[in-house]
This record gives sequence, structure tokens and C-alpha cells, in this order.
Amino acid sequence: MIVSIISGYLHGLWIFRARSGKYAKIPLISSIIVHIGLLVYFKYIDFLIKNINEIFNTGVPLVNLALPIGISFYTFQILSYTVDVYWGKAKVQKNIFSFATYVALFPQLIAGPIVRYTTVEEELEQRTHSIENFSYGINRFIIGLSKKVLLANTLGELGKIFSNTNEKTVLFYWIAAVAFTLQVYFDFSGYSDMAIGLGRIFGFHFLENFNYPYISKSITEFWKRWHMSLGTWFRDYLYIPMGGNRVSRVKWVRNIVVVWFLTGFWHGAQWNFIVWGLYFALFLILEKHFLKRLLNSLPPAASHMYTLFFITVSFVLFNANSMSEALENLQGMFGMLYVPLCGPESLYYLKSYGLVLIMAGIGATPLTVKIKQKLETYKSGRGALNIMVPVVHVLLMLLITGYLVDGSFNPFLYFRF
Repeated sequence: MIVSIISGYLHGLWIFRARSGKYAKIPLISSIIVHIGLLVYFKYIDFLIKNINEIFNTGVPLVNLALPIGISFYTFQILSYTVDVYWGKAKVQKNIFSFATYVALFPQLIAGPIVRYTTVEEELEQRTHSIENFSYGINRFIIGLSKKVLLANTLGELGKIFSNTNEKTVLFYWIAAVAFTLQVYFDFSGYSDMAIGLGRIFGFHFLENFNYPYISKSITEFWKRWHMSLGTWFRDYLYIPMGGNRVSRVKWVRNIVVVWFLTGFWHGAQWNFIVWGLYFALFLILEKHFLKRLLNSLPPAASHMYTLFFITVSFVLFNANSMSEALENLQGMFGMLYVPLCGPESLYYLKSYGLVLIMAGIGATPLTVKIKQKLETYKSGRGALNIMVPVVHVLLMLLITGYLVDGSFNPFLYFRF
């Protein structure tokens, strides 16, 4: 990270000084090569060696490097800075400590959101601190921590039970798939909430990273609501520079495939992540050409079910350790493994975790926010909320503390990316 910081800082100065000259693109290209090169070396070198060995039957030894924490996130942050300096959207940062603060800002360093330099450019130099910001930050942090500890970790326990049982059924395969779909949302959005909250405590306003993606009525809408900082990064720094949708149909398809291949690959050095990305590319292409018109003609509930179904299937790919494991789980879900449809163990765990699944399903919608907003329209409602919100947050912290003291270590899922 120190090498990346120094490189990003120097490249920014170089780009700024050269951008009006004849060879303005050279420092930009250098920045892209250096930082993408570091990411590829540390994150993907063993994946590339394995595939070369399999294709050419060679015996190149693996490097077995430890993955530097947060490298996927701070690499993209540095690239957004150097590209924006080249485009003239960001002022060059001449203070290396301010630039290092931007890259290594701890609240969102490990798992995002991907904060662009232009978002915090002014706040790196001058921030406003207030009781309101501090209070908002604490409340937002507690909500995020609650998502992680009370919901994501509990759903993760169900996933571990499924992995360890020998009495799998079609129902249990679906329970596990739904549980992980909810787990990954509450785990990742919970971290984002905590990062946004911590940032606000210190005077930084990070952009939102999730907007209730599971209420979407199409895959296209889902990706406008899920991991928004990553989606907009690829849109602004890759998709649009490649021509976006203002090109021929063939080139547009190429752009979509490239962007989603890299989106999947960004998540991990495994084939199932690449297939996961291309899976979404296929749906986005189909929706653009005819599926979206069909979805718009359907009742909202039908298009919503379509989206949830294919998102759940996608996270089976995402959650697997290999393509063979992903295919086995998909076969199990669709009754192709000759396992029973249902069984006593499946029903037992559905009953045991049913309340958590229902709470998570409700929590993935804006229902509670809408209730709160409705109450705020009444004077008595505002008075009740002023008392209830702090009490609920204190109770949540006590409950979280109890879970953490009694539980085991549960890292955030996106740490591994």
C-alpha cells in the first residue's frame, strides 16, 4: 500500500505537468500499468500460473503470495484519482500526506465503498464536525454492525450447517441459497453502513453503496442498486471510454462482456467469479434487446420474482469454491442429484431459522424506513421516535456485544476480495 501511495502521488504530479503536452497519455498509461500490474501480481498471479500449467501441461511453481488487505479497493481509488487528474475533473494533490490519507482512510479501506478522490477532495483539507454528524455516524454504524452480527452471521451459521450435513434435500439446497443471498447483502451493506458512519464521525461524506437491491424488478435495476460504487466505477472509467451504448450493436455487446468479465474477475481469482460476471452480462444484453419490454408488460410481482430468482441462482455461483461445487449446488436445487424433495432435517432448520429469514427478508426492503418517514409526518410520531430510536440502538449494541462475546470470529465476506 505504501508503494501504491507513492506511485499514485508521483503519477498524479506527472500527469498534471504533462497533460497539456504532446505526450500527455504516457504518465496516465504508466499509472494504469503500475497499479493494475500490482493488483494482477498479488491477486491473480497464481490463478494465471494454474491455468497455464493446465493448458500447456507445464510445472511452473505457484508464488503463494498473501493478498494485501484492501488492494482491490485502494487500487481502484488511486486509478480514479489519476484518471480524474488527467481529465481535469480533480485537482492534483501536492501534499503526499493528504493523498495517503485518501488512499488509507481506514473506515472504508477493507471493503469499500470505493471512494473517489473527487468525493472527499475538499474534506481532506477542511471538514465540518458537529454533534449531528457524530450522532448520525454512531447510529449508522450501529445499524451496520447489527446487520453483520445479528443477521449476516446468523444466516452464515445456517450455511455452515448445510455444508456439513449429509442429509441434503432440494428444499435444503434452496434454503441455503436464499440464506446466502440475504447473508451477502447484510454482510456487505452492513460494512458499507459502518464505513459511512465512521466516515461521518470524522467529517467525511461517503456516497451510498446500496439502495435496497432486492426490491428490483430487473437485473439492470439490481445493478443500479447493488455495490453502486463498483458499478459506477466500471461505467465511468471503462464502459463509457470504450464507447458505452453509443456504438454499433456488436461493439456494445463487446463492451458489456468486457465490463462484466472484469467485474466478475475483480471479485476473485476463480472461474466461478468470471462465470458469475458473464452470467449478468448475458441478462443485461437480453434485457436490453427484448426482456425489459416483456418485464414491463408483466405485473410488478412477476418481474420482481423473476429478478429474485435469477439473483439467487447467481449467488450460488458466487458462493462456491469452484465451478464443480457451483454446478453440484445448482443441480441439487433443481432436483438433478436424486435427493429427496424434503426431509425432517430440512424442515427442522427451516423452522429454526424461519424467523431470521423472515426478518432478513423484511430488512432487505425499505419498509421500516417508510414507516419511520410516515411517523415523522406527525408531531406525536416525531416525539416517539426521539425516544425510541436511541433506546433501540442501545438495546442493539447490548445484544451485539452479547453475540460477539459469546460467538466466534466472523470476518466480512468481502475481505477476501
